[in-house]
Amino acid sequence: MAAPNPIFSPLLLLLILSSTVQTPASGFATGLDPGIMGLDLGKEKLSHFRFYLHDVQSGPKPSSVPVVHPPSNASVTAFGQVNVIDNPLTLHPDPGSELVGRAQGVYSLASQEEVALLMIMNFAFVSGKYNGSGITVLGRNPVFH
Repeated sequence: MAAPNPIFSPLLLLLILSSTVQTPASGFATGLDPGIMGLDLGKEKLSHFRFYLHDVQSGPKPSSVPVVHPPSNASVTAFGQVNVIDNPLTLHPDPGSELVGRAQGVYSLASQEEVALLMIMNFAFVSGKYNGSGITVLGRNPVFH
């Protein structure tokens, strides 16, 4: 059995703490004290972001559009499909709530055996303290796990 990753425990604690931290009504990012998680980051700061991504794939103004369709002999996972996205990021679950940024990028269905995405996107913030800033995400998203 592999040795446990030492970063796992602090990350798990961060996820637990972040799920209980209330985001103020006026913003989508709050500072966190890394000391409560046993982290010594030196001069680095730790922030908690909470926003909602709306991936609209149909209707008059979709925010996710397929640019490459899977071949006709593709698996049931739609392996090979590629979508380009420009999804709104909002302060609350309601798509009409305050816009705090956009998720812009590409995702592809990258597995022949399960529905799993390769996601490449930038979270481009357009309001508040982080206006003009961004976070880049590259990773695998096993949709039904």
